[in-house]
Amino acid sequence: MARIGTSGWSYDHWDGVLYPPGTPARDRLAAYVAVFDTVELNASFYRWPPDRTFASWHRRLPEGFAMTVKAPRGLTHAKRLAEPEAWIERIRRGLHELGDRRGAFLVQLHPAHERDDARLGWFLGHLPEWLDVAVEFRHPSWLDDRVFDLLARHGAAYVVMSGAQLPCVLRATCERVYVRFHGPDHEHLYAGSYSDADLAWWADRIREWEGQGRRVWGYFNNDGEGNAVRNARTLRTLLGSQA
Repeated sequence: MARIGTSGWSYDHWDGVLYPPGTPARDRLAAYVAVFDTVELNASFYRWPPDRTFASWHRRLPEGFAMTVKAPRGLTHAKRLAEPEAWIERIRRGLHELGDRRGAFLVQLHPAHERDDARLGWFLGHLPEWLDVAVEFRHPSWLDDRVFDLLARHGAAYVVMSGAQLPCVLRATCERVYVRFHGPDHEHLYAGSYSDADLAWWADRIREWEGQGRRVWGYFNNDGEGNAVRNARTLRTLLGSQA
C-alpha cells in the first residue's frame, strides 16, 4: 500500500482543517498521526535537529509510522554535496535514532546545481546502506539516462515532481518511487489544490508502480489553505486507504 502524507505537519492555517480549532502547536503532531501514517520533515532542511530530537520522535510516533527527513541545506545548497563527510556523520547519527520510524532520506539539490555525476556518485556511495535515499533534481541538466542509471546503481530513488515549470518525469530507478506534489498552479510552486481528476490520474500511476512491485511514497507540499491535507486525504481514499 502506498504511503501518502504531507510536507510538514505544523501550520497555523491548518487549524480547523487537520487540527481541531485552537489546538496548541505542541499537540499538532498527535493530530497529524491520527490521520496519516507518514510525513516529510522539512524543518531539517533549515536546521538539522540534534540526535535527541530524533530519539524523541521515535518515542512519540506510533508503531508503523514513517518519518521521511529532508537533507540540510548546508549540505545540498551551500556545499552542493562537496566534502560531505561531516554532514554524513550527523545525518547517520540522527536517522539511526529514528529507528523503525525512519522513512526515506530526501536530498533536494539546489536549482542552480548542474549535473556532476562524479560528485553525486561519491556522495551516494558514502551514505549508510540502510538509508532509503531519494534525490530531487531541480536543474534540467540532470535529466539523462546515465544519471538515472547512476541512481539505480546506488539503489536511490529519482524524485518524481509535480509543480509549476518542473518536469514531471515518471521514472522509477529502484524498488521505491518517491513523488512530491508541489501544487497544480502553472505559475507558482506550492500553490493551488489538485482537482479530483488530477488525483485520480495520479492514483492510476501509483497503482501501475505498485503493480510492478514498487513501494510508493507521496507527499503534498501545497500547504496553503490546507490544500495539502485535503489532497492527501482524497488520494488516500482513491487508493483505498483510510482517510
